[in-house]
Amino acid sequence: MRAVRGSSRPRGGAAHGTAPRPSGGWTPWFYLAPALLVLGGLLVYPVYQLGLISLFRYTQAQVSGGRPAAFRGAGNYTDLFSDGQFWQVLLATVVFAAACVVSTLAVGCALAVLLTRVRAVPRLALMLAALGAWATPAVTGSTVWLLLFDPDFGPVNRVLGLGDHSWTYGRYSAFLLVLLEVVWCSFPFVMVTVYAGIRAVPSEVLEAAALDGASQWRIWRSVLAPMLRPILTVVTIQSVIWDFKVFTQIYVMTNGGGIAGQNLVLNVYAYQKAFASSQYGLGSAIGVVMVLILLAVTLVYLRVLRRQGEEL
Repeated sequence: MRAVRGSSRPRGGAAHGTAPRPSGGWTPWFYLAPALLVLGGLLVYPVYQLGLISLFRYTQAQVSGGRPAAFRGAGNYTDLFSDGQFWQVLLATVVFAAACVVSTLAVGCALAVLLTRVRAVPRLALMLAALGAWATPAVTGSTVWLLLFDPDFGPVNRVLGLGDHSWTYGRYSAFLLVLLEVVWCSFPFVMVTVYAGIRAVPSEVLEAAALDGASQWRIWRSVLAPMLRPILTVVTIQSVIWDFKVFTQIYVMTNGGGIAGQNLVLNVYAYQKAFASSQYGLGSAIGVVMVLILLAVTLVYLRVLRRQGEEL
């Protein structure tokens, strides 16, 4: 009996109620190594080259080999930050990207909630329409929206009775037109992701909130949104990155930045400096600034969520 009792006693760390530590060491890194190598080749090296070129005077003469690249250090950044147009474009980019993010999240979340309220056939039709918008190339979608809002042949002006009003002539109307197209092609990602998160919420929680007399807006604000915060974090960060570096829609719909550059954003501004003006070093400096801004925004957002007790 003593031997039996002695044999049933747990050994090692289990005697103190602690689970044994999993052994592995470098094993996870071996599994991640192929993906890390691909990311290093596709992301890290181009960013390194971007930062390197931003430190040199690199124009068409250096590209063709007629002159050697001259090291400028922070010269390109000094020229950039002393340019008043850069600050105007930066402000316009931040405001435009913020408007796109808020609008995309609002439309995507509203339609995600709607998907949970409609029957199977309308749900399938809405999902197919949204995925069609998501799959449409940016150039094609921008061209279609230009045709819809064309001052001569577009159906929108006829329905609204605006005559030959040009949406791309004014600065704010052009930004509004581009914003609508960006939201149209971006909301499906938010809608599908949030809808999947809502379906994972236990139905008992929603039924209890409804029995307590909570409205749909109250259920979303007090029940769904807190439970979906990790998912909302992902879609928000993705939307910030996508909308801050919008290029195709602005370039196509405003013909390269609008009249006298009134609709320029940082990505189009960098393109003009690098390729239209052959100032590749200055264009690279703008690209580096964009990368740093996006990294800062993402890190600050994640830090705020961690302070609120969210596990990411």
